[in-house]
Amino acid sequence: QVQLVESGGGLVQPGGSLRLSCAASGSISLIYTMGWYRQAPGEQRELVASITRAGATNYADSVKGRFTISRDNAKITVYLQMNSLKPEDTGVYYCNYRATILTYWGQGTQVTVSS
Repeated sequence: QVQLVESGGGLVQPGGSLRLSCAASGSISLIYTMGWYRQAPGEQRELVASITRAGATNYADSVKGRFTISRDNAKITVYLQMNSLKPEDTGVYYCNYRATILTYWGQGTQVTVSS
């Protein structure tokens, strides 16, 4: 069993920045992927960015060049630095942990980009 604790999120103006954090604890596998998904009102949850323990990253086209995902393997923590935020980035952001078979989700944190 894995527990995910998120922090960050909030209200920011267009063009602003936010940094999300997610720390994992419990029965951590040697090989895993962590990442961030988001869900806007009336839409399905979609991948924002992910990173493997080895450091390989993957980004949604809509956030490339603006968002950066990173991780601290010692703390089993993943970060999402979000710059040049746009109103369409608004949504609930969920931390994700995926091992070979098991997948876990954080509780979600609200990000609102508005003037």
